Amino acid sequence: MKEEDIIENLQKGIKTDEAFQALISEHKVRLYWHIRTIVKLHEDADDVLQNTFIKVFKNIKSFKGDSKLFSWMYRIATNESITFLNKKAKKMKLSDQELNDYLLDSLESDVYFEGDEIQLQLQKAIEALPQQQKIVFSMRYFEEIPYEEMSEILNSSVGALKSNFHHARKKVERFLKEN
Repeated sequence: MKEEDIIENLQKGIKTDEAFQALISEHKVRLYWHIRTIVKLHEDADDVLQNTFIKVFKNIKSFKGDSKLFSWMYRIATNESITFLNKKAKKMKLSDQELNDYLLDSLESDVYFEGDEIQLQLQKAIEALPQQQKIVFSMRYFEEIPYEEMSEILNSSVGALKSNFHHARKKVERFLKEN
C-alpha cells in the first residue's frame, strides 16, 4: 500500500486496520531506534513507540501533508520521548543529570544493549550533551537524517541544526579523549 493511500484511508476511515498495520510495518523500526537513542532503554523505547503510534492514529486526520509523513511521525516520537523522560525524572525525583546517570547505569545492565565498552563511552558522551544537541547528534550521526528533514522534524533552521551538530560533535570528541 502506497503512503498516500495509507494516509487517505486513515483520514477517511477506510480499511483503517489494514492501513494502520501498513503504516506501523513501514515505520516501526526506524521510529524505535530514534526513540531508543533518546530514552536509552529497550522497555522505555517500546512504551514510547506505542504512545507514538497511538498519537499518530488519533491525530492522522489533522495531518495536512505540509511535511512528509515520516517527518511528522518523527516529530511526534521526539516529543513523546522528551515527555516520557521528563515524567520519569519527575516520578523518580531526579534532576536531569541524575536521570542521565541512571539511564547510563541501566544501559550497562540492559540485556538488549549489545554495545562494547567503546559504544558505552559514546553513549556516556552523548548523555552529557544538552537535550537539543543530543537529539540532533543522534539523528545526524546514527540515523544520517539530512539537515533539511531534521529541520521539518524539529521545527528548527538548518543553520541552527548544523551549529548544534558541530558543537555536539566537538563535545563528544573532547569527552572521549578525556575519558
